[in-house]
Order: sequence, then structure tokens, then C-alpha cells
Amino acid sequence: MEMNLKGKRVLVTGGSKGIGRACADAFAAEGCEVLVASRTPPPAPNARAVDLSKRGAAEELADWAGDLDILVNNAGAIPGGDLLKVEEETWRKAWDLKLFGYINLTRQVYGRMKKKKRGVIVNIIGSAGEKLDAAYIAGSTANAGLMAFTRALGGASHADGIRVAGINPGPIATDRLLTLYRQRAESLLGDASRYQELFAEMSFGRPGKVEEIAAAVVFLASERSSYTSGCILTIDGGHSARSGR
Repeated sequence: MEMNLKGKRVLVTGGSKGIGRACADAFAAEGCEVLVASRTPPPAPNARAVDLSKRGAAEELADWAGDLDILVNNAGAIPGGDLLKVEEETWRKAWDLKLFGYINLTRQVYGRMKKKKRGVIVNIIGSAGEKLDAAYIAGSTANAGLMAFTRALGGASHADGIRVAGINPGPIATDRLLTLYRQRAESLLGDASRYQELFAEMSFGRPGKVEEIAAAVVFLASERSSYTSGCILTIDGGHSARSGR
């Protein structure tokens, strides 16, 4: 299916690995001009080293990126733990990067898009925002907030010619997830190389692929999805739809 994205200028945050890297590659394959931001980006003229948890970083990145057609907010990972385990400093540090990082960069880019009366913003959030987990309380709370932010902004952005949507990935086969499962396999099975056996508990017996998330991001950003705004697409194999599990 032709997405008609050739020549579009795209910024992907957290774009040096995992879902972000897959998104950058997918947009490049569509003929887009892709810019990547990350705390540790590859050495390339289209890549920028930035820590979006720092005050002023969003403004700096938006100035560098210039006039964008598409923004993909993806930077940030929040550690697990329950209310008594996660200290205030951890909450604030994680939220400064993901929650406020998304909000601050969106504010900067949205203003520029509004002047042109066009643009798309896709927030990659996380299914813990709807399948709430007390053992991942900082992440669940931040993700729920970003879901509300996406819906609230996307419900009104049509007046400015802008679409805003979100994606909630479930377990995805990133380096981080595979490392965790290797550790679990070592602990439970005595052999880290048997980690794939633990995927049996997942929908369809596997984690999602980064390319599956990237394909959805590209679709949402394209004219094929031009009537989509203020909504969240969950890609987790149906896990969030299962009650009591």
C-alpha cells in the first residue's frame, strides 16, 4: 500500500535502537527525510545527541529539527517497582524524560506545525497505561497520563490541521526485553539460552516485533489514516483485552 510519505520530514526520538530505530528505518524506506534524536545516537548528520529530561532540551531539539511534517515521540523507559520501592527521585527522573519529554517536545513542535496548518504527532506510550500494574506503578501512571494527553490534544488538534495519535505496545522483542527474559531463564531454568521457552506465556507464543510497531506508526502518520486523531492503538496481542490476567 502506497503511503504517499515521500519527502516528508520526520523526527524520531529514542531513534538509535529498538522501536525508535525500526520507525526511523520504516520512514526512510518510504522516502522520508528522517532525523533521529537519542542520548547515544549514531555519528551521522541526521542524528542529534540530546537528553530530553533536561530543561531547554526540547527547545534545542525543535530548533535543530526545523519544520517537521511528522514527530514520533519514543524516548524514555521507566523502571519497575511498587509504591514503596520506587523513590521520589526515581519517579521524577523517569517522568522528566518520558512524560515531560513528550509533552515539552510536542509543545515546541506543535506550535511550528500550527503555523503551517498541517502535521502529525505519534506518541509511542505503552500498554501499562491501560493494563494498570501496581508493580510498575511509575510507568503505569505516566503512560496513563500520556494517553490522556494524546486524547485531549488529538481531540482538538483538527482545528489546527494537526493529527495526534498514540500507540500502546505490549511486550516487544527489544534488546531490553530479551535481556530480561534471558535473566529469567537463567533464574528459572538454569540456562539463559532457553529464554524463548518463556515466551509461551505470551499471546501467540512470542513477543511483538519492532517492525510491527513501526508499520503502525507509518500508517498512522500517512494520509491513509488522515481521519485518525485523539485515539490510541494498542498492539499487545490482545493482552490488555483479557480481564483478570
